[in-house]
Amino acid sequence: MFHSHRLRALVYLNHLSSSPKSHYLLHSLTPFSTTSDSDQKSFTISYLTNNCGLSPQDALKASKRLRLTFTTPEKPNSVIAFFKAHGFSNHHIQSIILKNPELILSNPTKTILPKFQFLASKGASPSDIVAAVTRSSRFLRVSLEKHIIPAFELVRGFCPSDKKAITSIIICPASISDIRMKPNVQFLLNFGVNHSSIYHLLSTRPSVICSTDLREVAEEIKGLGFHPSKYNFCVALLAKRGITKSQWDAKVDVLKKWGWSQDEILHAFKKNPKIMLRSAEKLNAVMSFWIKQLGWDPAVLLAAPDLFGFSLEKRLIPRASVVRYLLSKGLVKKSASLYTPFNFSDELFMKKYVNCYEEEASKLLRLYQGKDASL
Repeated sequence: MFHSHRLRALVYLNHLSSSPKSHYLLHSLTPFSTTSDSDQKSFTISYLTNNCGLSPQDALKASKRLRLTFTTPEKPNSVIAFFKAHGFSNHHIQSIILKNPELILSNPTKTILPKFQFLASKGASPSDIVAAVTRSSRFLRVSLEKHIIPAFELVRGFCPSDKKAITSIIICPASISDIRMKPNVQFLLNFGVNHSSIYHLLSTRPSVICSTDLREVAEEIKGLGFHPSKYNFCVALLAKRGITKSQWDAKVDVLKKWGWSQDEILHAFKKNPKIMLRSAEKLNAVMSFWIKQLGWDPAVLLAAPDLFGFSLEKRLIPRASVVRYLLSKGLVKKSASLYTPFNFSDELFMKKYVNCYEEEASKLLRLYQGKDASL
């Protein structure tokens, strides 16, 4: 007589022989007719494939990460049912199990539900919880009392409300299970970074605070002349640690393509480190528009790198059309600042560059609105 799990294994073999999707498993699994462990592993792989939507390859990888296998569907079924009852789609569940297969064997009412309830009590909506868990489900495996609550209280100490603290956690849920957060926050405080800058990091890229090389990068930025107590230090830290080396190099390559030297790029970064938070595509588009289409001096961009932060469509192009027209008519001196018109508010720009020229006002307004592209 076969045991019940062996009967299930035989059924699974019959399924494999007729399923192209599972052809890989027929050739990769060790024969399990002689060992109970192999039977259990086969059932686990079958379940992860058929019930969680994992590919045979991913199911095999996930099964290797499980400390325990299973031969009945009751426990994993309860986990899937729990997630579905809390608004998780099949795709969400597949992503969660792929990243943290151990959760398939958890007791959801004892280990997961209290964490959902805690997040909800601090202002997280059901969709917030789905987003957080799907983004990084690792925090569901750590202790609520020992890790999550202390981490939340740490974050809350820099945020003006529970809701703001929860928003930070939704952005990077892995941070509340990261043991580096507390010592790194203390390091930043001791280094001279103020509370508002730490809040900015928490509300934009909390993963930066959990960086393994945070201290080295902070020292590097300080060495460039950024004072830890100033806001730009925080921005420089985001730029240095919030993007990958390949992304950084791609942006440097774009700026060099338009004639900037390494020293000039460093100068622009020191003046406004946000320049390296812009995409390589945005940097290239602004350079191309300023130099090729307008024929203007790139030194202006070097002196005022915050111009890269303005929208091309909503600010740079319409205002440049007006300024270029005024220059062509001699209504603005050629020695006038090219940066100033772009830095004004909409109201002040209209007052100083459109409405004050009564005879040209209608023409200037059409240019500003994009209804007249001619000079």
